Amino acid sequence: MRDSVKLSAGRSYLAIPGPSVIPDQVLQAMHRASPNIYAGELVDLTATLPADLRKLARTAHHVAIYIANGHGAWEAALSNTLMAGDKVLVPASGRFAHGWGEMAEALGVEVEVLDFGLHAPFDMARVAERLRADSGHQIKAVLGVQTDTSTSIRNDISALRAAMTEADHPALLMVDCIASLGCDRFEMDAWGVDVMVTGCQKGLMVPAGLSFVFFNDKAAEARARLPRVSRYWDWGPRANPEIFYQYFGGTAPTHHLYGLRAALDLLHAEGVEQVWARHAQLARAIWAACEVWSEGGALAMNVTEPGLRSHAVTALRLPSPRATDLRMWLEQNLGLTLGIGLGMAPPESAEWHGFFRLGHMGHVNGHMIMGLLGGIETGLKALDIPHGRGALEAASTVLSGQP
Repeated sequence: MRDSVKLSAGRSYLAIPGPSVIPDQVLQAMHRASPNIYAGELVDLTATLPADLRKLARTAHHVAIYIANGHGAWEAALSNTLMAGDKVLVPASGRFAHGWGEMAEALGVEVEVLDFGLHAPFDMARVAERLRADSGHQIKAVLGVQTDTSTSIRNDISALRAAMTEADHPALLMVDCIASLGCDRFEMDAWGVDVMVTGCQKGLMVPAGLSFVFFNDKAAEARARLPRVSRYWDWGPRANPEIFYQYFGGTAPTHHLYGLRAALDLLHAEGVEQVWARHAQLARAIWAACEVWSEGGALAMNVTEPGLRSHAVTALRLPSPRATDLRMWLEQNLGLTLGIGLGMAPPESAEWHGFFRLGHMGHVNGHMIMGLLGGIETGLKALDIPHGRGALEAASTVLSGQP
């Protein structure tokens, strides 16, 4: 590798799969003094949020806001629907499905995992077969992750509901949309989802710290049957507050709410369908470049079938330790930060250094994606990593709309 001048001064680009790039409008909305938390504009602003959150999730039902990350949303969803001794089925296509299952186990729930590996989506026939075998309906919920951020596999949630319907099983369908809401198409009511969890730091473009649990009346009935739910996690007061503080179980996350309002304004001004279309085309440009680079024999995408790939994150591999070498070179020399490989190999192993991820979610546009790809190609050249030629041309063809 030749010596080079560092070119990292200027605005850095965080191209990891969350937290995502924060729009200036969101930063400006948050850059203010603390407001009154008992009356006035913050109370009025908060009252506008649930309707626009529901609009984004495509649901007419309920939403609860938590001062928590995605793990908090996992626990909130579980705590409001299940009790110790209940059983859940977890189809898994990556690390985060296992993580949600581990959260359930910690709450005393019995967890059965159907593991489909790190390169394939859920096998709906196997899911339906397992549910049909549960004739006593011991399984109370199916926990599905739409986009597993570790593997970049995108699961078909409508097909998951169809498998449950085929099996004539009454379990709740609970879906993790932490990496997909505001990026990939999601239709909570049309797809028959009972509970959905998400966070604010990916497609919603707000600094990490808020999470959301959406739930329908069937899920609310499950909550009503429980003997108790902790006062903090109880979604009832949050979704139907009588007093302002009940939205949050205490003091409001003031500045996050201003940022969330600005982010929702941006998303709805663009239009949800257009947001999905933008993410899809930007993702196709990234895939086109990666497919060309892979012709050199070193780089490979984790998901080979385009229809199974997330539009928000792309997981890639290089011979270890070249993935880590590439990430470090780009951050130090170009100011470009790529995501670590997560869940593909143990962090203490040499293989861990053979994986990385690209985040392309939220506040991203065509020139940002071309900058991301140009940076990666520069790093591949600087480190003498074998790669095919013509990747940027392939990506620009996709973005230009040419066939």
